[in-house]
Amino acid sequence: MPQTRVGIGGWTYGPWRRSFYPPALPHAQELAYAAGRLTSIEINGTFYRHQGQASFAAWRDAVPPDFVFAVKAHRATTYGRDPAAAGPAIATFLGSGLSALGEKLGPILWQFPHTKKFDPLSFEAFLALLPPRIDGRPLRHAVEARHPSFADPAWIDLARRYNVGLAIIDSDKHALHGDLTADFVYVRLQRNEAAAPEGYASEALDVWAKRLRAWAAGKKVPDLPMLAAPTAGPAQTRDVFAYFISGDKERAPDAAQAMISRLVAARPSA
Repeated sequence: MPQTRVGIGGWTYGPWRRSFYPPALPHAQELAYAAGRLTSIEINGTFYRHQGQASFAAWRDAVPPDFVFAVKAHRATTYGRDPAAAGPAIATFLGSGLSALGEKLGPILWQFPHTKKFDPLSFEAFLALLPPRIDGRPLRHAVEARHPSFADPAWIDLARRYNVGLAIIDSDKHALHGDLTADFVYVRLQRNEAAAPEGYASEALDVWAKRLRAWAAGKKVPDLPMLAAPTAGPAQTRDVFAYFISGDKERAPDAAQAMISRLVAARPSA
């Protein structure tokens, strides 16, 4: 059965000490507390520095058995001059101990700077560098490419050819497109709002909940623009990963929990 997982970016953030975590909760227990209320977390610290195998193993052991992490790739893999030359940086990142997450390793997010333009040859070479497995375990790759030049059907076709997901982003800074390019869906929701009762506009949460359920069930989401024609063939169910990331970050855990409540309420009764 397809899984829909909802979470936040990281678990260490000062304001969450007063708005999400219980008073006096030891820092060492923050991950376990967050994982008990969410179904996934996007690890962001890996973007800034390499982590060791011991850290990944400790995070693996701190969360419930059915919990999954997404991991943001180190910036050395995507912030170089030429994506086609990222092979050594990719190998270093993947070899840093990532496989210690075991079954709790979900998608890897490869985020490019907003200044990086689409070059078909260079980016196809980059996608070809992303391995399908690590230590025998299948990998899922998602790319966030933010320059307007990526609004190109050729980019959609490339991602589909390599079964790489393109991050679907809800933000004032990015164009919103609903093209599906892989056997999973990766969503980053960046409109957390301090004044919203649920941390995100309730109407928007309703809309996104409907979209997440549709993608998981293999149904169409007709209210999002597409850059390329959908692939032909039978409907395909997909695992869905959705993260509340930016905006008023303090409210991200509230918004994620509100989304989880909507998805649970919509499940058919046994």
